[in-house]
Amino acid sequence: MNTNIRQAIEQDFIEIIELIKGLAVFQGKPEKMLNTLELMKAEQQYFECLVAENETKEIIGIAVYSFVYHTWVGKSIYLDDLYVKESYRGQKIGSRLLKALFAVAQRQNCKKVRWLVSNWNTPAIEFYKTFGVEFFKEEWICDFDGKAIESFNPNE
Repeated sequence: MNTNIRQAIEQDFIEIIELIKGLAVFQGKPEKMLNTLELMKAEQQYFECLVAENETKEIIGIAVYSFVYHTWVGKSIYLDDLYVKESYRGQKIGSRLLKALFAVAQRQNCKKVRWLVSNWNTPAIEFYKTFGVEFFKEEWICDFDGKAIESFNPNE
């Protein structure tokens, strides 16, 4: 199969949103996926995305990321989502997306690429090990989400 990896454009957002919904279902948390096409369009300056498309130009995989600043090392990339449609897994599409992301990091003089992986997702963990990544088990994810932000009173 011939797969093309390229930078996403706004016209891709409809398919990207559908893949993100698929990831949320895969993670067992579809109710947590609150993003919309309208929101993605309005906030597109905050993220980048690589897409994998098949011969018919269907988007079959994504790597959604943003540039961040890590105080210990400097400019970095945070990979928020790496996802390949289930029917296309096992064809090295995830590897190609991740390698393309590493190439972006290299071109942009980034010092690090960071992402999270669920501790139950053994296939993903084994996949990432093939790239020689370092895993940190002593850190916790901290989310202060929309409802908490809305109800936050800075004067208390």
